[in-house]
Amino acid sequence: MIKNYLLIVYVFLCFSAISQGNLTGNIETTFQYLNEDSIIGAKQPAQKGLLNSYMNVFYTYGNFKAGMRMESYLPRIQGYPNRFDGTGIGMRYVGYSNDFVDVTIGSFYEQFGSGLAFRAYEDRALGYDNMMDGARLIVRPTKGVVLKGVYGYQRLSFQQGKIVHGAGIVRGIDAEIHLNEAIQKLDSMPLDIVLGGSFVSKYQADDDDALILPENVATYGGRTKIRYKNLYFDAEYVRKEQDPSVDNNKIFNYGHAAVFNMSYTKKGFGFLVSGKSVDNMSYRSDRNKDLQDVFINYLPSLNKTHTYNLVATLYPYATQPIGEVAYQADLLYTFKKGTKLGGKYGTTIGGNFSTTFRPNHHTSGINPLDSTGVTYIARPFDKSDSIYWQDINLNITKKFNKKFSLIASYYSIKINNDVAKISNDSKGIIHSNIGVLELAYKINSKHSLRMELQGLFVQRENGEIKDKGNWATALVEYTISPSYFFSFMNQYNYGNPNADKRVNYPIITCGYIRDATRFTISYGRQRAGLFCVGGVCRFVPASNGLTLSFTQSF
Repeated sequence: MIKNYLLIVYVFLCFSAISQGNLTGNIETTFQYLNEDSIIGAKQPAQKGLLNSYMNVFYTYGNFKAGMRMESYLPRIQGYPNRFDGTGIGMRYVGYSNDFVDVTIGSFYEQFGSGLAFRAYEDRALGYDNMMDGARLIVRPTKGVVLKGVYGYQRLSFQQGKIVHGAGIVRGIDAEIHLNEAIQKLDSMPLDIVLGGSFVSKYQADDDDALILPENVATYGGRTKIRYKNLYFDAEYVRKEQDPSVDNNKIFNYGHAAVFNMSYTKKGFGFLVSGKSVDNMSYRSDRNKDLQDVFINYLPSLNKTHTYNLVATLYPYATQPIGEVAYQADLLYTFKKGTKLGGKYGTTIGGNFSTTFRPNHHTSGINPLDSTGVTYIARPFDKSDSIYWQDINLNITKKFNKKFSLIASYYSIKINNDVAKISNDSKGIIHSNIGVLELAYKINSKHSLRMELQGLFVQRENGEIKDKGNWATALVEYTISPSYFFSFMNQYNYGNPNADKRVNYPIITCGYIRDATRFTISYGRQRAGLFCVGGVCRFVPASNGLTLSFTQSF
């Protein structure tokens, strides 16, 4: 009852001075009505209708700030974790900030560096939310210096309209200094340097009867960002102390994560090289959880983010926190206008290569009966020849005249299904070649037409078709600016080795946009598969039905 009274007071304080302060926010609602479809394995839920709704409200008045998010899952839409249920407040905070200090009590999101040690964030498309509940303090003692401190529990789930926290408590500090701002003599130099460091610790009581588990586990490291004219370089390294968990089968190995990016850009040209080394870096506030629950840190994916249907959704790669060594190179070049290859409007060519390997684990000198529980030694960027992932892609963007443009793309993707586990129909390496042709035609100032033609071809192994065989996708989109759009897309698994599973997945979508309001309605089939963003994935089951969505910002 006391909590209810406090909530009423909190809401009253937030909204009583609306006429004097500034109120912003957004609303998002998604409704599904699903049908049974035995051909694609789609099930109709007992409720038939599913609903996800959110409303964020943020209020500021002078240096005071407050906010809250209402959430409703009645029940949750397909593909969301079963830990989302009910209606209630899923996020709430109050705070105060000025040029020197920024303090938040309640719910907050935060990131140290690139996130290797700590990242609390939300991705609603994935149903992912590891929000912190506690206190955050940010201090800017002098120009160019930022100090951060966080303390609290992580959001694990949302059950019966209430936030459920993870078992462990998380605390951390971070410091960053921008030398060119902090030291006046460096302000005019072309060399720009930022240095930072993080320390994060978690506490969870020892709940194992067989082992003596560390109750406090720390992760710590440093980072740098350097820019010199057109050159840019950043790097970060963190080390994790012994952290036996379900993910690593309760071993006592130390963990590490390292990432670097180096790029050069100028007008019409860009080049990027990146590398990542990860070993035993599953870092959760509850050692007994798995999947995407209560991750304290974030391990960024080191491959290009694809948007085309067959490329992005059929064979996506999820980051492996237990261990991987990855590299990526990205090149972009634009032929100038008026040249033979550039033509009247210029021609842009992009190339990307990414690959990921299993790390090398050295057991020389390790006694398997040693009471320390250390089972191997891993060194940064020491990779084996066991490949997890490889992506080679090339695209050409060409505008022929004021009305017509084209993008042609090719992708060669290899994925180790024994590691990624994206399909039950195949083992080992799945190698696919994908071609995409995107055509856009501007009819007049308000009407435009866009088309995509995609083909995915799986390489055979010993004469046998791998996985589900070949796919084709066609999409047609018609837009009436600024308010209406209509699209039709069909995926066809024409190459499935099982003739009964050579199925079409048609879907039609219509939408209306007016200022900050958007309505969308779609009807059709969706195949089962993984949906991934930034190396984090969730499984989406097959479905057949109607989806309505509404978004509003204010």
